[in-house]
Parts: sequence; C-alpha cells; structure tokens
Amino acid sequence: MILIIKNHKIMNNLNTLSEQKIIEKLVKASDHTYDLPDSISDQEYRKASVLIPFVKKDNEWHIVFIRRADSDKDRHSGQVAFVGGKAEAIDNNEIDTALRETHEEIGIAPSDVTILGELGLHFSLSQFQIRPVVATIPWPYELCLDPAEVSHTFTLPLAWLANENNHKIIKQKPPESDKHIAVVYFDEYEGELLWGATAKIMLSLIQTLKKT
Repeated sequence: MILIIKNHKIMNNLNTLSEQKIIEKLVKASDHTYDLPDSISDQEYRKASVLIPFVKKDNEWHIVFIRRADSDKDRHSGQVAFVGGKAEAIDNNEIDTALRETHEEIGIAPSDVTILGELGLHFSLSQFQIRPVVATIPWPYELCLDPAEVSHTFTLPLAWLANENNHKIIKQKPPESDKHIAVVYFDEYEGELLWGATAKIMLSLIQTLKKT
C-alpha cells in the first residue's frame, strides 16, 4: 500500500511540473540513454533527431506520438514512434533536424514549438545516433500529416507512461545483434503499442523527470 501511494504521488508530481522545472531537470540529463550495442562502432552511426512534444490536455501532460505509415521500404513500418528522422545537410544542428522533420511529417510550424531541452544520445540497433529533443506545442493543433510517412497521431498521458506497472523489459536477441538485449514494451493503450527504441527513450525521459 505504501508503494502504491508513493508511485501515485510521483505520477501526480510529473503532471504538475512547470516548463521551467522540466528545463532544469533536462539540464541534468545523463550523457547516454540505456544500452549501446557493442557490435557497432561509433563511426558507423548515422545522426538523427526526434521530437518529444509535450501537450496539455485537461491540465495534464500528454506526449504526442505517431504511427508510421505502412511501407515495404521502411523497416519500422506501422510502428509507434516519435516524430523525427535522419539529419540532412541543410540542418545546422540536431534541433533543426527535429523541427524540420516535425514540420514535414505532421505539419507543426517550427515557430509553434518551444524547445525545453535535450536528452542524452540514444544508439539504436538500426545504427542511428538519436538525439531526443523535448518541447511543448500548443494544443489542440491542426496537424497536417504526410501520408507517406505517418498513418496517424495520438497522445499518451505522461502519468500513465510513468507508472512502472505499465511496461516490462524482456531480453531478446534481435537479428542485428549477436547477443540478447533488453527490449522495453509498454502495455497496449487504446490499440497503440509502444516498444523498442522509442520506449527506451521514453523511459529515459521519465527517469530524468523523476529525479529530484
């Protein structure tokens, strides 16, 4: 009973975090997020950025996710993800990459995005060095989806994501690796399944926000 009360308090505290407090916690974020595959050298990673958009719904923080469009050319076809993608030559920095991809994929203007900070780099088994950029956007927002990239968007409550009872970690051996690695799976929420690299980045954010 004591543990349940404690977790409930933590989740409520996350919902009451101000933008300034989130900024302060992100400044203290660790250098890396979760595991780094040993079989891939740093030089082989391609740079990418994702945006983690915070929105307020009914005075509670939610996170915006996308479901990728079905495509034979996309190894992550149909999966839940953050909006984002690989860096291009026109991008001046990692934040530029996240903002450009967000505008291209779901139509959010860069001028409507308030950057709060960044998480440490995440190294995915698909050989991407991913910079998660945390931001807020006004909500509701009239999104314009690129059907070639995005099937639909949805939000998940931060309090639900922060509840440790709503995810599990399973050791698996993916085709890209010669060893078993920890894979994060969140419970299904209204038909949406969050897992893999996106889920690990989400856990890194939650751990950062829970730190005192």
